[in-house]
Amino acid sequence: MKKYVEMIVRYTEDGQVIPLAVRWSPEQLFEIDRVLDVRQAASLRAGGTGIRYLCRIQGKERFIWLEENKWFVDTK
Repeated sequence: MKKYVEMIVRYTEDGQVIPLAVRWSPEQLFEIDRVLDVRQAASLRAGGTGIRYLCRIQGKERFIWLEENKWFVDTK
């Protein structure tokens, strides 16, 4: 299932988008410890394509997608 989320990001001079934190709910903001990989990919579980970010959040690896101008994660 696709869940759209609010993101805090940084834009670099050369146009890169670097995610810094994901707001899961109004009360829950999770900082991204590190971006491990960035590539064009599809979400087979949730459907949709875009730029897939493999991020480490609180010691766990998690995929976050940028689909056009919206961010989503796939939930179980």
